[in-house]
Amino acid sequence: MNKSPVLVVDDDPSMRMALSESLLSCGYEVETAVDGADALKKFSKGKYDVVITDMRMPKVGGMEVLRSVKKISPEVHVIVITAYGTVNTAVSAMKEGASDFIMKPFSLEDLESVVKNVFASNGEGQGELRAKEETQSSFKEIITCDKKMNSLLELLKCVSKSKSSVLIQGESGTGKELFARYIHRHSNRSHMPFIAVNCAAVPHTLLESEMFGYEKGAFTGALQRRLGKFELADGGTLLLDEISEMDMQLQAKLLRAIQEGEIDRLGGRETIPVNVRIIATTNSDLKKDIAEKKFREDLYYRLNVIPVTIPPLRNRMSDILLLGDYFLKKYSGLTGSTCPVVSEGAMTLLKNYTWPGNVRELENIIERAVLLVNGGEIREEHLHLETGEKKFFEDAAPPDVSFKGSTLWEVEKNLIFETLREVDGNKTKASKILGISVRTMRNKLNEYKTSDL
Repeated sequence: MNKSPVLVVDDDPSMRMALSESLLSCGYEVETAVDGADALKKFSKGKYDVVITDMRMPKVGGMEVLRSVKKISPEVHVIVITAYGTVNTAVSAMKEGASDFIMKPFSLEDLESVVKNVFASNGEGQGELRAKEETQSSFKEIITCDKKMNSLLELLKCVSKSKSSVLIQGESGTGKELFARYIHRHSNRSHMPFIAVNCAAVPHTLLESEMFGYEKGAFTGALQRRLGKFELADGGTLLLDEISEMDMQLQAKLLRAIQEGEIDRLGGRETIPVNVRIIATTNSDLKKDIAEKKFREDLYYRLNVIPVTIPPLRNRMSDILLLGDYFLKKYSGLTGSTCPVVSEGAMTLLKNYTWPGNVRELENIIERAVLLVNGGEIREEHLHLETGEKKFFEDAAPPDVSFKGSTLWEVEKNLIFETLREVDGNKTKASKILGISVRTMRNKLNEYKTSDL
């Protein structure tokens, strides 16, 4: 963790508290300042690695905080917080030496990602992170011991240097955005912006202005010019998350932007050249969407220059316990409790579960279990996997056992023994697959044992 605290500057008490609590939950040490003047006073007396400041504050604004901090300690990172209407000011702040900016509204994940990137840029307080990158060929967020996953990461390192578009496909919760950031960080554009657009979260009517920006007066409510994500990502990488959710009409404009390397702001008279590397992600079957006329085929081939498919967690069993251990340490550290021990039964349940929500689901389950046991032992009941467990057994089928030339009693006996062999002797699992109670299973086994004597 970072050696020195993060200084949070905001004159809005609720925003200041939210920022502080969010950073504390991520494991950072935090101090706050009620305004720009208070921030400069504290900065002159203390030591900080990062300053996060709101742009608009009375008397001493964020720009003045930035200039003063950089004048006193040029090595300190300053992150500015800006609303949509002040993007141009944020870009100016970047030119003044700001390390990054966060655009309102933002999520905890956005905040954590920006702060983490800033620390990682010079290695301060991130020795453990850099060690992981060097020894595991992955970033802190991508933890794996699976051979196919490591091969995929090595491949992505090789292709990251090109400008070619990348299409990342995978189920929800597999970490598609983390892979996109991995590509960006290993590219020649790593020092330039990484901008993400969630195509599913932004209404279709707003997505065009979100991506391409607009001029003052372009429509009702456009009080001043606003830069779009393409311009903000100029020179860097633009992530189009859940690309399948994009409206067909907007897909045509996106295709032109990619092909021509230029965009048009809404209400603008001139085309604007942009140099952006596109990474798109989806959990949908785009070929099926093309057949159903929901996605443009020409856009698909423009995006699918470098195809990447992330395997679901259930197909890389070795990662389940590795990731589970990582999340155990992470959340026990955040709560200040002793790292819990996982019982053998809970371990078996984790390994046999199908993980429809993938890594995201695993993290949530471990976080909840850590809170429930508070340093004790995690048992099956703390995992709350009943629904998933039921689905697992419903999807499983009894083994194919021949009925020919056998009595009903022999068929039943063979079916039970074959099922037990399929599940490594687990009576509970076998009984659920066969649709009988564990007690009935035991009685049947005793019956077969007696008959063999």
